[in-house]
Amino acid sequence: MKNNYKFSIDRICFDENYQPSDRTRLTTNFANLARGECRQENLRNVLLMINNRFNDLAHWDNPDRDRYSVELEIVSVSMDINSPDKEISFPLIEVLNTTIIDKKESKRIDGLVGNSFSSYVRDYDFSVFLPKYNKDKAKFSVPNNYGDLHGNIFKNFINSNLYKENFKKLPVICLSVSTNRTYHRTGNHHPILGFEYQQHEFSLTDQYFGKMGMEVRYFMPRNSMAPLAFYFCGDLLSDYSGLELIATISTMESFQKVYRPEIYNANSAASDCYQPSLKNQDYSITRIIYDREERSQLATAQGIYTEEHFIKPYQDFLA
Repeated sequence: MKNNYKFSIDRICFDENYQPSDRTRLTTNFANLARGECRQENLRNVLLMINNRFNDLAHWDNPDRDRYSVELEIVSVSMDINSPDKEISFPLIEVLNTTIIDKKESKRIDGLVGNSFSSYVRDYDFSVFLPKYNKDKAKFSVPNNYGDLHGNIFKNFINSNLYKENFKKLPVICLSVSTNRTYHRTGNHHPILGFEYQQHEFSLTDQYFGKMGMEVRYFMPRNSMAPLAFYFCGDLLSDYSGLELIATISTMESFQKVYRPEIYNANSAASDCYQPSLKNQDYSITRIIYDREERSQLATAQGIYTEEHFIKPYQDFLA
């Protein structure tokens, strides 16, 4: 009897009462905020940041800047494997799904799924596999098949009937730009995404998302301090509405201000030729507590967990 598998989805509201589940990666930005003595204040403040930024960007017919609010839902995707010996349900990825509340028109508007992106297999690839592969090597390198497993799992999921039944559009994932690359501002300007930046060599993250079937473009929205990296499968500029893009920008820029304030909460905006740096000292700190050092340590622990409970036991099936 061969192994077979299917995907399953769980949803939980991300609000000031959010409690991370036992299956959530604790390195995930939204889970990290929901821990410790200040957890509820953290959550309340970041949601306020998101709503304020949304109304700042969606300023038309919105004189008091309070017309809209954003509801966030955490979507957890598991792979349920039925093997000859046992059945398991392994948590693969978590993403955020946005819904826009138009208080003036009293209606709910679908946003985009994706936004943040959390993955156990990605933890394994970056924090366990790559260090082992490069151990004792004089020069860092990446094997040709790096990211293939993760990419194929992701593509299987977004092409599945389960995805199509739950989401109307392909995901857009928004992340920080790389501190190892230099970005150059172009003359291309989008009314929502802002000025486009380009760089001449894909980062390791860009290449990794490429294995997932996603392209990348970099844009700096109005009043932003630095460009964001947008990963997408179709046409970023044509496939999504202005409000959908604003929900993604306001959500992810707010998270970036919390855990990369040196870049996204800097006191001066990115120049035309820009290299992000976590050593920048001219930035402001939000009122939200976030343990970035713990996040790095947990990534390795979660990568080891993935190796022991998913990669090794099911390596023949996954291959």
